[in-house]
Amino acid sequence: MVNIGIIGLGYWGPNLLRNFYQLSEVRVCECCDLRREKLEYVKNSYPTVRISEDYLYMLNNPEVDAIVVATPPLTHYRIAKQALLHNKHVLVEKPLVLESKRAQELINIAEKKDKVLMVGHTFEYNAAVRKIKEYLKSGIVGDIYYIYAQRLNLGRVRQDVNVMWNLAPHDISIVLYWLEEEPFQVAAKGITQLQKGLEDVVFMNLDFSGGKSVHIHVSWIDPNKVRQITIVGSEKMIVYDDTSPDAKVQIFDKGITRQTLNNNLGKYDDFGKFQLIKRAGDILIPQINFLEPLSIECSHFIECIQDGKRPLSDGEDGLRVIRILEAAEKSLKARGIPVEV
Repeated sequence: MVNIGIIGLGYWGPNLLRNFYQLSEVRVCECCDLRREKLEYVKNSYPTVRISEDYLYMLNNPEVDAIVVATPPLTHYRIAKQALLHNKHVLVEKPLVLESKRAQELINIAEKKDKVLMVGHTFEYNAAVRKIKEYLKSGIVGDIYYIYAQRLNLGRVRQDVNVMWNLAPHDISIVLYWLEEEPFQVAAKGITQLQKGLEDVVFMNLDFSGGKSVHIHVSWIDPNKVRQITIVGSEKMIVYDDTSPDAKVQIFDKGITRQTLNNNLGKYDDFGKFQLIKRAGDILIPQINFLEPLSIECSHFIECIQDGKRPLSDGEDGLRVIRILEAAEKSLKARGIPVEV
């Protein structure tokens, strides 16, 4: 059995509690929050779980093997560091921390203590996202021209971080998982309407080697709920729609083919030597056996603790995302000037 303590019962904490509580090899020992109503919820719904307003008791409890941190991002570094120094395995909700140097510090402590450090990049455990990775590795899309992601909704508006730090980690982690490489530069522009100093809408451009470009649009003041990523390739195009109940992945056999009029002409050095042919074929909607990604993530965390494995979304994965967000933050302040990652 792995004994778990959960710190933070706000928006995401109860979902983590539910999933860990359902795992047969896990015992949720204690939950901690500063709000009495949250603790009363745990007391009524999970009577075997101890409740507390002070997480230090949890850290000092030798029975607790691992800590789950689901508090506001500004507190992630302090709590995660304390937990690691108390010889606990740690799962931290995204973003891991708000500074890359602090992420690296947590990684170093975890390695020194031989403890699992994992970040909650839930979409890396999403069956649809994983299926698309299989397609990309198989090469069916050809050369990737560009990717664009939209994560939009009306609310939930945060007061501690801007919309980029709140929502963009999801799409950044997905793209890095798919492409298995990091961008060399980032540019970002934002719109601030509701709260001074906190962007409500952000447009990001990530430039990768080989000419690949990724565009990410996040907003919490949009009229529609949209969670969609489109991959445009030379052979096929893929649309991932997380809100679709039965067509989360669609593969389009569409594109523009550049065809030589004369096979001996060599390079296309003027327009008259080639023609562009529009191609429109079938649309494939693959069947995906979809399980709750958070359940898979929680099981993976426990498996890594038991077997001494490195998590898919380990500290290094969290660090890569933070480096991109830091560069994007600098670009926001510079009104969109590209910043090297």
